Amino acid sequence: MAKYGKKYIKARQNIDRNTKYPIEDGIALAVSTAYASFDETVDVAVCLGVNPKYSDQMVRGGVSLPHGLGKEVRVVAFCKGEKEEEAKQAGADEVGAEDLVQKIKDGWLEFDKAVATPDMMSHVGKVGRILGPRGMMPNAKSGTVTFDIGQAIAEMKAGRVEFKVDKAGVVHAPLGKVSFGMPKIMDNLKALLDSLNKAKPSSAKGTYFQAMAVSSTMGPGVKLDAGMIRKFLE
Repeated sequence: MAKYGKKYIKARQNIDRNTKYPIEDGIALAVSTAYASFDETVDVAVCLGVNPKYSDQMVRGGVSLPHGLGKEVRVVAFCKGEKEEEAKQAGADEVGAEDLVQKIKDGWLEFDKAVATPDMMSHVGKVGRILGPRGMMPNAKSGTVTFDIGQAIAEMKAGRVEFKVDKAGVVHAPLGKVSFGMPKIMDNLKALLDSLNKAKPSSAKGTYFQAMAVSSTMGPGVKLDAGMIRKFLE
């Protein structure tokens, strides 16, 4: 049985676990119950009405949050030739080709995101087993495999979030720091939900947004009324 600290238990007492809160009220609760000494991140989990085991119901993509994530994002770029300078100008923390692949093979993983030009993917695939499980493998559908590598890096640095539905049909994503305050977190959530809505597979039937919850890094989860999402996006 899980054991919780006194601060967590006290925070949870403010939340009715059987209630699905209006979106704004629920986010306010998640923010107000954050208790850690550091600036916690507000995260959201959205359960979608899709079956990811079918390829035509896979939901993945990316969105540039209007207020970013409030943290430095370390980006590496797999490219060569003139694209190397473009990547450096855009702010990539590490740029390389086969040499960068080898560096990762040797155990170096001091970065958060990776982008690549299409011609480099045959080499990047050699570290797919390393990057894939960590959610860092470049992918064309999420916009991280592109010849417009400068723009991709700039968006990541500004707070672009990639999302991919998991086996249970749930998308997890950060919305920014508690210190952002309600308006910015709400704006970021709206941008994410709008992107998820646009990514809805044509083969998905029934209710698309089935459930949603938010929480701070250390705080308890707060269930939100997913039935209000459509109105929230208007």
